[in-house]
Amino acid sequence: MEKGRREVVVSALQFACTDDVSTNVATAERLVRAAHAKGANIILIQELFEGYYFCQAQREDFFQRAKPYKGHPTILRMQNLAKALGVVIPVSFFEEANNAHYNSIAIIDADGADLGLYRKSHIPDGPGYQEKFYFNPGDTGFKVFQTKFAKIGVAICWDQWFPEAARAMVLQGAEILFYPTAIGSEPQDDGLDSCDHWRRVMQGHAGANVVPLVASNRIGKEIIETEHGNSAITFYGNSFIAGPTGEIVASADDKEEAILVAQFDLDKIRLKRHSWGVFRDRRPELYKVLLTLDGSNVPF
Repeated sequence: MEKGRREVVVSALQFACTDDVSTNVATAERLVRAAHAKGANIILIQELFEGYYFCQAQREDFFQRAKPYKGHPTILRMQNLAKALGVVIPVSFFEEANNAHYNSIAIIDADGADLGLYRKSHIPDGPGYQEKFYFNPGDTGFKVFQTKFAKIGVAICWDQWFPEAARAMVLQGAEILFYPTAIGSEPQDDGLDSCDHWRRVMQGHAGANVVPLVASNRIGKEIIETEHGNSAITFYGNSFIAGPTGEIVASADDKEEAILVAQFDLDKIRLKRHSWGVFRDRRPELYKVLLTLDGSNVPF
């Protein structure tokens, strides 16, 4: 007997941030409500949406932006919103945990329950993206979360460049991958535009794992005072939703606020994933080289 269709509507939000928490959280709530009105069940807000992307600078005072996970006011507000609308909302935030700090995300289910925490695993360090100054490497490992609508994998920004992360989540049963993001221009090189590269890498994750993928990025120009003068990044948006063969099914531009939505039949995709054979024909015993940094001294 054939099973019934199990359909889910996902959404990616895109907006320009101010450096005022209350303004940004209000914008996020407005867009979540609008996405819900379009039928969305799982709604992704961009990375660190409470304020400017502060990692352009190495400043001690910016540690004041971090808050503990438990009792976090934005998470609590999104829990109330998720429960009121019956939607799932991953909530990105700057986490303080005693003397450690993480780039984290809490997964809020459709009844308002907090399903748990993922802490960003891969921490970048380059001009304009100096995250190692603020964030410890995440210690949660890659996780999946059983929500009302689907089992989802959620990773954060720089994680999206690593195929191992996507595969790890899908191996654990993730049916959809979500990547909140903050990426744009490179302060040290005006001619470097990573947007198309950024998209193609994640389209590859979707296609290689035969799952839909949702990426949410911010827009707008943000200027941060650094120890060497002002630094500016123009965030290039281009948030998108990819289908299970990597095809783009919804896309934003680089300037406008956006609410993207797409519907997927998860049972149909599951059958396609199983029949395509990429998980049947895996050879984990041959992949031990992935446990090394330089490809040598492979453990046996």
